[in-house]
Amino acid sequence: MSTNLTQYFKDKRDQHLAELTEWLSIPSISALSEHKSDTLKGAQWIADQLEKIGMENIKLHPTDGHPVVYADWLHAEGKPTVLIYGHYDVQPVDPLHLWETPPFEPAIRDNKIFARGATDDKGQTFMHVKALQALMDTDGELPVNVKFLIEGEEEIGSVNLPDFVEKNQELLSADVIVISDTGMQEKGKPAICYGLRGLAGIQIDVKGAKGDLHSGLYGGAVQNALHALVRLLDSFRDDNGVIQVDRFYDKVEGLTDEEKAAYENLQFSDDELKKELAVTELAGEKGYTTLERMWVRPTLEINGMWGGFQGEGIKTVLPNEAHAKITCRLVPDQDPDEIVELLTSHVHAHTPPGVTVNVTPFDKGAPYVTPYDHPAIQAAGRSYEKIYGVPTQYIRGGGSIPIVATFDQLLQKPIVLMGFGLPGENFHAPNEHFHLENFDQGLLVIADYYNELSKAFKK
Repeated sequence: MSTNLTQYFKDKRDQHLAELTEWLSIPSISALSEHKSDTLKGAQWIADQLEKIGMENIKLHPTDGHPVVYADWLHAEGKPTVLIYGHYDVQPVDPLHLWETPPFEPAIRDNKIFARGATDDKGQTFMHVKALQALMDTDGELPVNVKFLIEGEEEIGSVNLPDFVEKNQELLSADVIVISDTGMQEKGKPAICYGLRGLAGIQIDVKGAKGDLHSGLYGGAVQNALHALVRLLDSFRDDNGVIQVDRFYDKVEGLTDEEKAAYENLQFSDDELKKELAVTELAGEKGYTTLERMWVRPTLEINGMWGGFQGEGIKTVLPNEAHAKITCRLVPDQDPDEIVELLTSHVHAHTPPGVTVNVTPFDKGAPYVTPYDHPAIQAAGRSYEKIYGVPTQYIRGGGSIPIVATFDQLLQKPIVLMGFGLPGENFHAPNEHFHLENFDQGLLVIADYYNELSKAFKK
């Protein structure tokens, strides 16, 4: 790594953190309509940053929801073109009372920056902007051609981005796609994610009597919507954690021997995970390791359920409505649309008598996996190793980035998932934060990677 770049990032650190604090202060919550103007403000902020560092053709492309930010710099003749993807929207902040400091008033303590979006994904997207600015400022040009695609709906399933990508394939054409929206396996151990689980979500609405009923007058004679919902939800999994939806596992393939050996070499500790999460036991599908359960096995989880009286004290009623939200993490070659159909059939087949149900599909995303011996991925591994001083791990991720599968299907180029977050950084939870150690080292990794890519990826 160039000593010029190392010194550059040291000299600019306070400025970079001040700029990141500005962006993190914008409550760009895509899921909540009251934050629509804030979300647009978040898009405009990053567009202005891209202009400042010398990007060209900057535009906020409208969609049926929040806009897509595009920018490029295409003056590295004969060099590969990199499409950098990120998102400027963030998750809601509830429950607010669990935050130690306000979620949109970024605070630095213990060499971590605390704010919603700090690691998912504003902080990591911002690093690419600053790494490219560093290369431009120190070398006067970039070693690769660059295109930015930064969306504002990732946290609500990237609902409008697939249509945008399909209609703008020429605009987005590139030799490699780079995404920093994943994490490292643990502190000091960089990892490149070569696979992600997909997603299929539904909401279940149970309806009983015409209204809430007095439990003394009607209890024991009329179906309670909450009891019906509990029975229905309990039918989804058995005592061994095996999902009981017919044909759910039909397309699930096992791990290769090479992958099994690679996971064993990671020396993952169940005890360390229990300590980190403050739980006494881990749970999941019987017959599989914790890493297999988190990365390469499908899941079915209840994300929320509600109904009946929620206030202080007690109200003796039979609730006439009950609701639940469920999501499944999917693995290759499970199809999200097919899984939603299977879930819907299961719900109707297991609905207790005395109530009716309605099923509404929500988030969907296909799983993704790619060979990790591609030159673009191996170049990233070398850059990690150069800066962190340890071998790069190649892992799968248990989460979902819905647009990854769309990129794979439409653009058909290698996707490099270069993550710098850590598992305990509370993304999607109160007190989200980003370790500044990885912010500092990540800037060096990204800058080095674009130089490596220029040499390793022959057009």
